Amino acid sequence: MVSRTAQSVLAIDLGAGSGRAVIGRLTQGGGPDDLRLSMEEIHRFPNDPVRVGKHLHWDILRLLHEIKQAILKAVQLEGDRLGSIAIDSWAVDFGLIGTDGQLLGNPYHYRDHHTDGVMEEVCARLGRERIFAASGLQFLQFNTIYQLAALQAQQPGLMDRADKLLMIPDLLRYFLTGEMHSEYTNASTTQLLNPVTRTWDAGLLSDLGLSPSLLLPPQASGIRAGTLSPEVCAELGVPPIPVVTVGEHDTASAVVAVPAEGKDFAYLSCGTWSLLGTELPAPVLTEQALTWNFTNEGGVQGTTRLLKNIMGLWLVQESRRAWEKAGSRLSFPQLVQAAESAAPFVSFIDPDDDAFLNPGHMPEAIQAYCARTGQPVPASEGEIIRCVLESLALKYRFVLERTERLTGKRFDGLHMVGGGIQNSLLCRFTANALQRPVWAGPVEGSAIGNIVVQYMALGVWNTLHEARQVIRSSFPVRTYSPENVDGWAEAYERFRGIIGE
Repeated sequence: MVSRTAQSVLAIDLGAGSGRAVIGRLTQGGGPDDLRLSMEEIHRFPNDPVRVGKHLHWDILRLLHEIKQAILKAVQLEGDRLGSIAIDSWAVDFGLIGTDGQLLGNPYHYRDHHTDGVMEEVCARLGRERIFAASGLQFLQFNTIYQLAALQAQQPGLMDRADKLLMIPDLLRYFLTGEMHSEYTNASTTQLLNPVTRTWDAGLLSDLGLSPSLLLPPQASGIRAGTLSPEVCAELGVPPIPVVTVGEHDTASAVVAVPAEGKDFAYLSCGTWSLLGTELPAPVLTEQALTWNFTNEGGVQGTTRLLKNIMGLWLVQESRRAWEKAGSRLSFPQLVQAAESAAPFVSFIDPDDDAFLNPGHMPEAIQAYCARTGQPVPASEGEIIRCVLESLALKYRFVLERTERLTGKRFDGLHMVGGGIQNSLLCRFTANALQRPVWAGPVEGSAIGNIVVQYMALGVWNTLHEARQVIRSSFPVRTYSPENVDGWAEAYERFRGIIGE
């Protein structure tokens, strides 16, 4: 039998634009208790949404196919050393399963417009205070609760046929194992889970006309949730490998990977979305948290992630997509270089303005915002990207300061993890805006957190503190120190005025 530390694990990490499969391995360092964690990416694939008529969907069966290819590659590389498999993904989206065990249609993409106006209608009916007290969650129009309300109003026949709801990692795990489970961290993003009892809120479900039987009891991260089914094993020619739960909301996994030394730290998981917050033992359900629209999401080992969703590098990605359609072929590094050469502090946007959620043309939406707020309108690619990156950095400071006021803590700096930290200009701008150091790393935050929790399930570590010690010694972290403090302080005051704070 292969020892626990000699076993490898397979992390399937699904982002909103791409997916990857990563093998995690442990090696012995200089001493008996000195472990090192390493990773090897073995499979990467696009995750492009598909538009059908007026609606945007996830290509869920293509994702399943790619995951199967990843499992096959992993077994070919690792043989009987492969100890487990786990999946993490974005939050809020789901599939509905009928009484016959079959998927009822392709899952909607959270940026689909079928939820337009639904959050406002539900809040008017139930009250924001009532919803926040029952869920502790930030109000975002694509939250699961509003997607379900939209389906009830627009497709009542579909909801009548629905027997179970499975979040995206739960759904893909069901396809692989034939077993249905609900994992806690992703369940907590639905705005239907009570953050104190950590169970589905019966009152909310009743008020919304949802059957409690639609939702499975949430289970903790780091438990065995089945093995590859006989059908999958026969198809791929692989053994019945265990499939475990991890922090299946990718941000929950990313926070596991924050290489903090103590309990009090601030983090920014930086990618398509930016999620900035801190890890706490209990939720913050104050009136101020509601007013500031903060969220209390479930973390690994019973922690709470008090955080704020910020639009993130979606603004850059969509701008580049629009320019590509017009014939431009500038790469992301070229866009960042152009931004660095542009004049500083000319115009700012609020990254979280509704105009940027899913516009038809992101650069035009940014220009319209600047015109509407009486600022110079950025024209070139570099000017627009500079506007975005400076605005993101300033919004990070704004949210960090509010996080400190909600928690009564003062953070010495900010840990940045995720693919967004490869944009060194954004990291520099963030340190400058915060007027505090930024510790950037590791890049593969979600995949590392996924791997770590699998090893916790195998009994290698008992606590997050133990795991984070190994992460610190295994992956590089780059420190960014603040520069041009006076210029950024003045820019921050202008930014606050522009966003109306």
